Amino acid sequence: MTTAPVCVLGLGLIGGSVLQAAVRAGRTAWGYNRSADAIAGSIQAGYDTGTDLTAALTRAAESDALIVIGVPMFALDEILDAIAEHAPNNPVTDVVSVKAEVAAAVHRHGLGARYVGGHPMAGTNQSGWSAADPDLFTDAVWVVGVDDGADPDAWRAVASLALDCGSVVVPVESGEHDRAVARISHLPHVLAETLALVGAASPLALGLAAGSFRDGTRVASSSPELVRAMCEGNADALVQALDETLALLNRAREELVDERSTKTLVTAGHNARTLYEQHERFDITGVEPGDDGWLEKYRAAGRRGGVVRQIRSASPG
Repeated sequence: MTTAPVCVLGLGLIGGSVLQAAVRAGRTAWGYNRSADAIAGSIQAGYDTGTDLTAALTRAAESDALIVIGVPMFALDEILDAIAEHAPNNPVTDVVSVKAEVAAAVHRHGLGARYVGGHPMAGTNQSGWSAADPDLFTDAVWVVGVDDGADPDAWRAVASLALDCGSVVVPVESGEHDRAVARISHLPHVLAETLALVGAASPLALGLAAGSFRDGTRVASSSPELVRAMCEGNADALVQALDETLALLNRAREELVDERSTKTLVTAGHNARTLYEQHERFDITGVEPGDDGWLEKYRAAGRRGGVVRQIRSASPG
């Protein structure tokens, strides 16, 4: 495994947690954030943070650090411009919740050769440095991209960081990732907003609301700007998931009107939840970055529920 230095650009909940977890794992790590107020107290807490993007990237270039992009989609181009100018040869990853659009932007900026996308499947409805937690990724899934042409050394560097942060690695191609997270991440945000609106239409309902409403609307308290950036950046896949959702709800409505029953939806939904609870991971073994066919082998294993828990160091030369 590699213990390369880490440069984190954007120190919100996820980026800040990456910096803290990397430092705790013994990495040399520093971070940049545009707003000093947003990272108030980070230096006093012992973290190497600042607001000088050029200085952070110059240091990264000098040390061949792994650059981790932790800004939302609307700030991505500005960050990629700076990387292209000051650290164009560094390995680059990101923690953005969509992958195909980020990958396309990275390639437009000429940074694709050493880019491997990432997405820690962890978070809370809180945001900002003050919510960052080095334990956030413990036992969580961290997606590491296996797109065509991925550089094996860059992949190893990204996967090693994820493992150091306490996660297990799931190798996934960008398009497959976006279609999957539309269903289990982005759609739940849209449904949570909808449930919150329906409940808020009645003061009495809000006064009676308990666990199911609280849990079902939890992520509706997330930053609207961040939710919009996430959902709008994956619009096509989210529209497909919404279409399927609306079809299910329309059928449930028809059954309720015609038969006064919710049996079909409730039974199928219960069974689907059971599948989630019974889902089992298996360790991916016998594949290493750079092996013949390694990308397709990782993709196939990731689709079936495989995870990477350890990787060997690159062979010298």
